[in-house]
Amino acid sequence: MKQKKLISSLFACVLLLSLVLAGCSSSSGGSKKTGSKDGNVTLDIFQFKVEFKDQFEAVAKQYEKENEGVKINITTVGGGEDYGAALRSKFASGKEPAIYNIGGPQDVADWKAKLADISDTEASKAALEGTLDGVTVDGKVMGLPFNQEGYGFIYNKEVFEKAGIKPEEIKSFAALEEAVKTLDSKKKDLGLEAVFALPAKETWVTGLHLSNAFLAGEFDGNVLKAFDAKKVDFTYGDSFKKVLDLQNKFSAQPTVSLDYAKQVEELFSLKKVALIQQGNWVYGSIAGIDQEFADNGIGILPIPVEGYKEDALPVGIPMYWGVNSNKDEATIKEAKKFLDWLYTSDEGKETVLNEFKFIPAYDGYDSSKISDPLSKEIYKYSQEGKTIGWTFMGYPTGWGQETLGVQIQKYVSDEAKWDDVVKESKKAWEDARK
Repeated sequence: MKQKKLISSLFACVLLLSLVLAGCSSSSGGSKKTGSKDGNVTLDIFQFKVEFKDQFEAVAKQYEKENEGVKINITTVGGGEDYGAALRSKFASGKEPAIYNIGGPQDVADWKAKLADISDTEASKAALEGTLDGVTVDGKVMGLPFNQEGYGFIYNKEVFEKAGIKPEEIKSFAALEEAVKTLDSKKKDLGLEAVFALPAKETWVTGLHLSNAFLAGEFDGNVLKAFDAKKVDFTYGDSFKKVLDLQNKFSAQPTVSLDYAKQVEELFSLKKVALIQQGNWVYGSIAGIDQEFADNGIGILPIPVEGYKEDALPVGIPMYWGVNSNKDEATIKEAKKFLDWLYTSDEGKETVLNEFKFIPAYDGYDSSKISDPLSKEIYKYSQEGKTIGWTFMGYPTGWGQETLGVQIQKYVSDEAKWDDVVKESKKAWEDARK
């Protein structure tokens, strides 16, 4: 009897010990799953913005130092490269990133199976009103705003002054055309090779950004209306043609082989042209060549859309951060934590404003600290409500660059008529939306 009791007692102790050990094992495993210091988490980030690559990599190193066990790897694909195609190749390779960029409702639809719901992030709660509309599906937030950006015609202030042109008076296509002709007539005395540098090689400049100014009106500047549209009418197509022709006629040639680097760094930053169609993201590139020119010598003019808005800048969210739903729980949690830190912590906010030179898309920022002149002007246009929505985020996948942008290349090379550009682009849109 005593022996039975002894055996029973030993068995009970062994059982109790095994349960305790199992509990400890379970606790340890759970800790790793939630991304605690006991586990290592790697965040592979695939992003498009070449202009802040170095600053972004620096802030990632800073985050690593403050978060033991976290490793961040950043791959940047942008500028003259097709980010969308590169992202598809990245996923196809099996090396899926934890954090990547998406453009808006069309990208959300395309990547829905690989996007985590990030509605529970602090950043999503701080996002400015309307900035999440294009990435919200059934009440779930699928992306966080990168920043706000705006674009138009960036100009050389000194050249304008020498030519006797007052930029504040350029509020229509007629005024812009007159200024361009004045600059062209005086280009030798002004030290200019040409008035414009139109990078038609970059189909995102023509097929996305330029087209957006002229297509937004038929969708009321609403990205979701563009996304739902079964057809595109080119309602402001004549105005589109006028602005494109003006740039192409008075541009450094040949425009079809002119790329972003030559446009921004070689021609504009070295003051060989007076005007370029670009946005506030070029500040860093210009500053890297001529800091004084970047800080005090440049301004931005609207892209005039006759019949719609002639004194407005296209302003919107260039990209969103998406989190890969295919990743494990620890990685997803850490990805959200990193994005929250970047946009809502005091340290992150300081970086966003002063290092990235971003126009914030979130509450809780001191707008007086926006540092570069282009961003300040764009923010002012936004405050005054003189903006055009970024509806190109609602274009059919690939349409802007692979169809319209390519057709524009043919047009500026005299290989197609404008009517052909419109006809082919309309058909491609309708085919994509069937």
